[in-house]
Amino acid sequence: MNARDYWNRNAARYDTSMRLFGGPMPRALDLTAEAVRGAAHVLEIAAGTGLVTERIARVAARVTATDYAEGMVAALRARVERAGLENVTCVQADVHALPFPPGTFDAVVAANVLHLLPDLDGALAAMVRAVRPGGVVVVPTFCHAQTRLGGVVSRLLGLTGFPGARRLTVAGLVAAVEAAGVSVTTVETIPGVFALGFVAGRTRDQSST
Repeated sequence: MNARDYWNRNAARYDTSMRLFGGPMPRALDLTAEAVRGAAHVLEIAAGTGLVTERIARVAARVTATDYAEGMVAALRARVERAGLENVTCVQADVHALPFPPGTFDAVVAANVLHLLPDLDGALAAMVRAVRPGGVVVVPTFCHAQTRLGGVVSRLLGLTGFPGARRLTVAGLVAAVEAAGVSVTTVETIPGVFALGFVAGRTRDQSST
């Protein structure tokens, strides 16, 4: 089963799984909302079932929420409709083939997905291209290698077919984000079964470097 098939099959169970692994999420949602508060247009990558979408839509003027799995987009649309979020547009799209011109967005959010992507550098580069110079980049990410417990549970989860691509530490996440052209301004490690690394910053103006 490839990764897209995995998420299509498990879309209906995703929110249930977050009851076990989502301990860090309330704090991560607070930090994410503050990072994009007042933004005119936010792009969300791998929006999944809309857990993060619903929160950021209440503090930003407009949100374009994307996911590459059809099943996830269906769940996302249902959540957006239930919540009456008229400022959210749901789009099926892959981070590596975003259908938007460069610099379209004021902020980009990619929550709990970077550890799943085989091409981490390529995904971060696509995200940076999507936002204007000085735009906000927010990447709360489960860091499976941050603690010994996380590493053990991650390996057990892998036996179930979970499509993890890498086990990150928070320091490794920060390094990857900075290498992509983002000046990191906020870093916080939020404890949980899998520690969550909250990393946010602003894109550098590449023309001035």
